[in-house]
Amino acid sequence: MANVKINAVGDQCPIPVVKATKALKEFREAGTLEVQVDNEIAIQNLTRLANGKSLKCKSEKLADSLYSIVMQIEGPVDMSGVEIGCAADSRGDFVVAIDTDIMGRGSDELGKTLMKGFIFALSQLETLPRTILFYNGGARLTTEGSVSVEDLKNMEAQGVEILTCGTCLNYYGLTDKLAVGGVTNMYVIVETLAKAAKVIKP
Repeated sequence: MANVKINAVGDQCPIPVVKATKALKEFREAGTLEVQVDNEIAIQNLTRLANGKSLKCKSEKLADSLYSIVMQIEGPVDMSGVEIGCAADSRGDFVVAIDTDIMGRGSDELGKTLMKGFIFALSQLETLPRTILFYNGGARLTTEGSVSVEDLKNMEAQGVEILTCGTCLNYYGLTDKLAVGGVTNMYVIVETLAKAAKVIKP
C-alpha cells in the first residue's frame, strides 16, 4: 500500500492541486494521499478534485493556518479531464442553527439517524454554510463520541465556523468533551443569526 504525504504549506492556489494531481497520476496501487496546506480555499479545491474522481476524502483543521486532507486511493486513478484551477470560496451567506441531536418528532432513535444524515448531507453541499451554531441538546453533536464529529471537522477544515454554546456544554457536563469547533455565548449566537442572509434550522 502506498502512502504519500505532500507538504503544500505556503503554496498559493492552484499549486496544491497541481501537486496532488501529479501524485495521483503516479499511484499504481491502493493507498492514501495526504496534502497539508495553510488555507481553507486550498482544502475546498482539493476536496473538489477528490470528489471529481470519486475518491473518499477527509479533511481536518490541525492548527491555526494548518489543514490536512487525506484521499483514499483504491488503485490507478484516471486523471484525464482534470481542470487545474482555483475556485472561489464555496461558503454561502447562510447559517445553520441546531438545537437538538434529534431531527423531527416521533421516534428518537430515528431522529438521531436523521440528524446524522442531515449533517452529512450538509457537508456534501456545493455551497457550504458560513457558520453552524449548536445549542441546548445540539451541543452533544460537537463532543467526543458524536457520530457527526468527522463530518463537522471536514466542514471546519473548509472554513465553516463551528460554534457551540458554552452554557449548554456546561449544563450537560460536556465542557471538557468538545471535539470540534469553538465555544460561544448567547450574544454571538444572536448576532450571527441576525446578520445571516438565511437561517436553516433542521
